[in-house]
Amino acid sequence: MTEPETYITDEVRALIGKESPPITAFHAVESSEVRRFIQAIMDDDPIYWDAEYAKKTKYGTVVAPPLFPEIMFRREPGTPDPLAEAATNPDFDGSGGGQGTGLPPVPLKGLPRLLNGGSEVEIYKLAALGDRITARSKYVDIYEKRGRSGLMVFIITETTYTNQNGEVLLIKRQTTIRR
Repeated sequence: MTEPETYITDEVRALIGKESPPITAFHAVESSEVRRFIQAIMDDDPIYWDAEYAKKTKYGTVVAPPLFPEIMFRREPGTPDPLAEAATNPDFDGSGGGQGTGLPPVPLKGLPRLLNGGSEVEIYKLAALGDRITARSKYVDIYEKRGRSGLMVFIITETTYTNQNGEVLLIKRQTTIRR
């Protein structure tokens, strides 16, 4: 198969700036989930679990670790399993197309490999117990570069996480590489 001159078609270019609808996590930030998260990241700071300790801090309450809002977006009960396609499609990459962002997939036929190109995160505020987290994503840029193996397409997605008051908790810029 010969490589096209470019993968950045008008259809792909039209996705730059496209925003997802806001997606609100199925449930609020809960202490049991924060506990499991801090065990997984091995950060036993009492600000994440000890209410008496937390009252004496600048937060005044128990908070979640900075990256916790990202894990709030799991499949809701009663909805289809997004990985079920893997049972019948050997080429399924597990990303679900828009990579769980609510964005449409970038139509890049002929580029089957999906690589994590890294993340950049700006943290503004920590989520507190009871917060309802909402995420909204957009395609910031889509461009290509030539590498040793041919053309690679870089997809830059920015996701903003807010609480129920509209306060920004964090902004994550994710680079995905297709080749």
